[in-house]
Amino acid sequence: MWNNRNVLIILASEFVAGIGMWLGIIGNLEFLQNHVQSDFHKSVIIFLGLLMGILFGPAAGRAIDKFSKKKVLIYSGLFRAITVSFMFFAIQTSNVIFMVLFIMCLNISAAYYFPAIQATIPLVVNDNKLLALNGIHMNVNTIARIIGTAVAGILLLKISLMMLYVYSMLAYFIITLFNCFLRFEEDKNTSLNNEEEKKKTGFMETFKIIKENRLVSLGLLLSFVPVFFIGSINLTVLKISVLQDDASIKGLLYTFEGVFFMLGASLIKRASVGKNIIPILIMSASGIAISEFLLFFAQYKSISIIAFSIIGFALGSFFPLLSTLFQKSVPKDLHGRFFSFRNMLDRITFQIVLLSTGALLDLIGLQKMVVVFGGFSVFLITYYIFLQRRHPLTFVNEKNGIEATTA
Repeated sequence: MWNNRNVLIILASEFVAGIGMWLGIIGNLEFLQNHVQSDFHKSVIIFLGLLMGILFGPAAGRAIDKFSKKKVLIYSGLFRAITVSFMFFAIQTSNVIFMVLFIMCLNISAAYYFPAIQATIPLVVNDNKLLALNGIHMNVNTIARIIGTAVAGILLLKISLMMLYVYSMLAYFIITLFNCFLRFEEDKNTSLNNEEEKKKTGFMETFKIIKENRLVSLGLLLSFVPVFFIGSINLTVLKISVLQDDASIKGLLYTFEGVFFMLGASLIKRASVGKNIIPILIMSASGIAISEFLLFFAQYKSISIIAFSIIGFALGSFFPLLSTLFQKSVPKDLHGRFFSFRNMLDRITFQIVLLSTGALLDLIGLQKMVVVFGGFSVFLITYYIFLQRRHPLTFVNEKNGIEATTA
């Protein structure tokens, strides 16, 4: 796999894109802090960006399936780089409207770029390497997040906000250049390229696959467990910091979560060989639920660090397996639409969880909130196990690829 040029390009692009993205995110937070006083107005600005990603999801899915995935990656990356120029106007004029335009355009680009990456991965490696590449891809993303946030924090002390966005723009141009060198075969006879089928295929085909394929529908159901935690993680970390009266705990929690995420993603390929991965997904989701209950004792630094370490390991084990399950269970000619739908679903869930977290923290506090979230996670896991026992499914990670069967 390491001799595969496409793999190296995808991983290098993910690393550089992650650095650029986190430089931009830290820059956005700095600009918002300086120019927007109301927390509600800040949330509205962020919401508008996510809303654009949701609205453009169906069009992005159809485009990824209809056109060359390589071209979608290149054009969406180029568009993302160009949109950074809005922040130059925002900084020069201290006008928040330009920042709103930037966030909206950035999320439109992301609606195309990230599902296209998920649809490209199965095309550049054999089935027996798919799980390994998914794990490595997520590890690279995590490393980029850790390095990107650290570098952005240091750079803000030494350079202007304008230069921070210049570096972010440069990163996006670099990944666009990297993607120009991708070389892989695409199926030219997919349903969206067949003129006779164009009229009767569209984004709604995604719902048909979800309805008919129980591996996919149950996988989406179980994915709500980690998504609910991820959607609340930033506010949870901030509240733990206040609870412990220790600003340094924020960095420690993110670091332990990131390190154990990489450990989980690295070990899961070997640990799952020759095994049905459905129980592993259930155990990983259960680890997240247990950690949420552990955060009831978040006033103790050691317990909060242990909880985030378990969550990191569980997430690192869960997501590579789930991505592989989706990539193998959904027909390749529907990958663009399916991963766009999943991206939309995650964004909607994040918004609901973000608003719920803020409300629950104000109404009942952190300790009761994590019990509520933990209880909801247990309910989803229990319901998943109930459905699994009624109609057992297996998804085996064989050495020569992953095979799904229904018992």
